[in-house]
Amino acid sequence: MAEPAVFQGVSSPSPARRWLRRTAAVLAGVPLVAGLLGGVAVAPAQAAPEARAGAGPVDVSLTTLAPAAPVEGQTLTITGTVVNRGKQAVSDAEVALRVGPALYGRTGIDEADRRTDFHPSFDGLPLDDSFSVELPKLAPGVSRDFSLRVPVDELNLTSHGVYQLGVTLSGRTARTSFDQVLGIERTFLPWQPEALEKEKKTRITYLWPLVSSSHLTSQTSPGDQQTPVFADESLAREIAPDGRLGQMVSLGRELPVTWVIDPDLLSSVAAMTEGYRVRDEDGEGTVAGKNQLVAKAWLSDLQKAVEGGKVVALPFADPDLASLAHQGKNVSGSLKQLQQATSVASATVETILHVEPSTDFAWPVEGAIDPSIVAVATSAGADKVITRSDSLQDNLNYTTSAARPIGGGTTAVVSDSRLSKAFQGDMLSTGTSTLAVQEFLAQTLAVTLQNTDRQRSLVVAPQRMPTASQAQSMASALVALGAQRWTEPSNLVAAAAAKPDPSANTRVPSAGRYPDRLRKQELPVQAFQDIRETQDALNKFSVILTQKDRVETPFGRAIDRELSTSWRGRPVRAEEYRTGVRENLSVLTEQVRLIKKSAITLSGRSATIPITVQNRLMQDVDGLVLRLSSDNAGRLSLDGDEGVAGRPIEIQAGHSQSVKFDAKANANGQVRMRAQLMTADNKPYGPEMQFTVKVSEITPTVMLVIAGGVLLLVLAGVRMYTQRKRAAAQEQAAGPENGAEHAESAERAGDTASAEESGQDGGGGAASATAGDRDDSADGSPDGKPRPSGGVNGTDPGQPSDPTPDTGPENGTPSGTGEKVDR
Repeated sequence: MAEPAVFQGVSSPSPARRWLRRTAAVLAGVPLVAGLLGGVAVAPAQAAPEARAGAGPVDVSLTTLAPAAPVEGQTLTITGTVVNRGKQAVSDAEVALRVGPALYGRTGIDEADRRTDFHPSFDGLPLDDSFSVELPKLAPGVSRDFSLRVPVDELNLTSHGVYQLGVTLSGRTARTSFDQVLGIERTFLPWQPEALEKEKKTRITYLWPLVSSSHLTSQTSPGDQQTPVFADESLAREIAPDGRLGQMVSLGRELPVTWVIDPDLLSSVAAMTEGYRVRDEDGEGTVAGKNQLVAKAWLSDLQKAVEGGKVVALPFADPDLASLAHQGKNVSGSLKQLQQATSVASATVETILHVEPSTDFAWPVEGAIDPSIVAVATSAGADKVITRSDSLQDNLNYTTSAARPIGGGTTAVVSDSRLSKAFQGDMLSTGTSTLAVQEFLAQTLAVTLQNTDRQRSLVVAPQRMPTASQAQSMASALVALGAQRWTEPSNLVAAAAAKPDPSANTRVPSAGRYPDRLRKQELPVQAFQDIRETQDALNKFSVILTQKDRVETPFGRAIDRELSTSWRGRPVRAEEYRTGVRENLSVLTEQVRLIKKSAITLSGRSATIPITVQNRLMQDVDGLVLRLSSDNAGRLSLDGDEGVAGRPIEIQAGHSQSVKFDAKANANGQVRMRAQLMTADNKPYGPEMQFTVKVSEITPTVMLVIAGGVLLLVLAGVRMYTQRKRAAAQEQAAGPENGAEHAESAERAGDTASAEESGQDGGGGAASATAGDRDDSADGSPDGKPRPSGGVNGTDPGQPSDPTPDTGPENGTPSGTGEKVDR
């Protein structure tokens, strides 16, 4: 027994009223039917408004339709809402379900989707009144919910195919005295109650993209230069259980999909699992990240989800192939960046997810291609290009399989445009999502029924970064296909290897057919020039490092991110990111530098010039040469090599090293010196340092004066030595008695001679004679008179064995020069 429609607090209309409404609906359809058949029947005047009611003043929306693809014996449940958008109240309102005729293929679905006006011949007659629901009076702005429950057997579905369902609201307003359709919402119902034979089912490959924008910066924590720094915590919000990527993983785990993954996303989340930092709000400092557990949980869930499935790895950071082809291919090094991004993709995915991915697929933006894009895409090793049927179009009345050869050993994997764009836009509304799911299912069934003796392989490539609501809608559609009545799941590798249709178009569209909308979003040529400069600076920096991977890896991947497809539509943010990478690299390179030197003065014909090199990095540097040059080698030369000298240097982490250069002065004056660090391949490293050397040369005349003074000092020393030696000999000859006196006299004589000669320029004046000629008298007496023979002052001479007296006898006469006085 049929279940009646349900509406809260409202009973079904009376039988008489139902008859009147059905009669009015039939009469409303007479003009259009007659026109289609070529007749001349004329409809009553009052039927005209319903014949072309259009969208009407009442908005009808569907919330749910279940099951999405029913079979015999099931009950179809439709819920929704009606809202009076007009300015007049609606009375005698009734919600009814209408079943239109089976649609003819995919074209019929497209036409029905574009239709806005109400036509009974297309939209069909309402079902029996027992499946309608009567609503209270609808004042302007008032909304009412409704629910319809109809057994599938009552829908009068005659054969396999796609049927249009219409939910209408009929009623009266103050301006009309009869019932008319005031609002309608259409959707599609695929009807295939029995499963087809396996060889007639359509194979569906659904790509499930895990792609995000760039979150990880090139900046590192100052402490160890290894802790990653994120721009913000937006990635943590994406991978949270209720976030976009969190939903993608949890939903995809239960679906037959092909995972298409950007390795940069995996690398960034893996960096979050350990200690990481996030820029603070003002962008000047960083704070500790707090979402390590979220990152670990997401990676763990993803590892379980992809286990046993097919994974395709995009080049690292998902580079923009179209921008490379149209703007960057003429900038040297750009294609090499793509090759580097491709080379690290497989290792990144395999290391983190423990699965071996396929890396021979390229995916241009929205599948739009031209010859230059295909050439760039395949330059890094990919031999399969994922395109879309609205780019590589066929002029056929049926849908072909996805794979087709396009020359040069390259296979174009053509995704279906309608199916790929089915879930774009806002899917937050359950009604919008329901309509999208029903159309997706209808399109897949229409493809299957096009030619049942030929099995097709379809690929669905949705938007790169689906929202959480879009992901949920896609999952709902795939779950509805789970019964596999007219489709069966496949993967991208199998779809690319499927036998191509010989009638399919294999000519790549020309560059002129590339969409202007997409071309305007491409990275400019200047972006690729900036990327090249940053890469050159990194290459120059890395050659001096002893632990290259500590710098090459983070900055190399940051440069890959500068090419990301995610920058489309965000040119300012893209430029800011490129500038940030360049500035962060410059900060590191400046940690190895020359210490500024002030002007110096060089006296003499030769000297040493020190230059100090500082290394403030957390690792040793090697492979540097410090080159010092003179602008005037004739005045000041270095190492005798025409004013140029070089020294290889190695500096430990956190240390400075002073390098000394031998210089030779040839003339007076100022000379400008230039100090430059050079890499091992003879390329300048860092800025050149200049300083001035003032040369003060020593002339031959000055050298002669200095030599004469030195000679006088030598002669004076020789004379002193001779005098002391003579005094010592005289003392020994005089005997022990006078030994002490002679020694003291000799000492006084030497001291006097030294003192007086040091005050003169070497002449033999009176002081010299007093000190040096004293021993030349007859008996050595102070006054030059003969001293009596024998002892002192006429005493008996002593014997050699006699002790030497401490002092001589006192003398009342004044002491002579050099004498020792006993007081």
